[in-house]
Amino acid sequence: MLPERRPVVLCADDYGLSPGVSRGILALARRQRISATGSMTNIPAFREAAPALREMRGTVGLGLHLTLTAGPPLGPLPRLAPTGRLPPLGRLLRLALSGRLPAAEVRPEIERQLDAFAAATGQLPDFVDGHQHVHVLPGVRSALLAALQARGWRGWLRDPGDRVSAIRARPHAGKASVVAALGLGFGPAARRAGFATNRGFSGFSDFSDGTGFAGAFERGFRALGPAPVVMCHPGEVDDGLRALDPVVASRPLELAYLGSERFAAFLEQERLHLMPRPAV
Repeated sequence: MLPERRPVVLCADDYGLSPGVSRGILALARRQRISATGSMTNIPAFREAAPALREMRGTVGLGLHLTLTAGPPLGPLPRLAPTGRLPPLGRLLRLALSGRLPAAEVRPEIERQLDAFAAATGQLPDFVDGHQHVHVLPGVRSALLAALQARGWRGWLRDPGDRVSAIRARPHAGKASVVAALGLGFGPAARRAGFATNRGFSGFSDFSDGTGFAGAFERGFRALGPAPVVMCHPGEVDDGLRALDPVVASRPLELAYLGSERFAAFLEQERLHLMPRPAV
């Protein structure tokens, strides 16, 4: 008798980042090779890509990929984005960790990105996470939780932390450990605020353009937590992507692998069932 299939969320980040990224994610969603995707609603390319999200509703979890480090904000941020472009991650981290994030600007931008998602899809997101995990940073997490509570939201939040033993069992443990440290306490804070979270998180990559991606990605499924999320970053390469994000060459490798027979066989071998939300 075969073991029962284990539910896992496979979330493709960055929908709306560029037309090529959105096309790749949509193709995988249609083949049921991903089970969730997070949208960057502040990026101009999202507007054209948004209508296709409606066809995924009910089969793919549709989330807000809160963005504070790429593209333009959806409203004026005179301190955080005085030039009309959101800051790079390094600057945002320095502001957040030193307690200097402008609170009067962060929550309104979160609200605008939530509103843009709702306007495009006709609903609030099923989940919220962050581009480069910004949603867990000091000064961002509290604003996000307050904004979602004010709306009576009932979705789930992505916790990028995991058990130390699980992180060490997978590739890129150093990167995963840094993100987990930055997000320390996020999961408990979210649950105290009344929101569900995943328990177990993986999918970290070095975004290299060489060989070996498939094996490394499969090792990311080791030591899954009780309600796991695995992130991925598939997509086609285009000028919009090159202009906005340093992760370029690895995206088509991820797209090809996730659409391959090897990945289908891996899901069967590991008895994994892709679900649109964590089994919380």
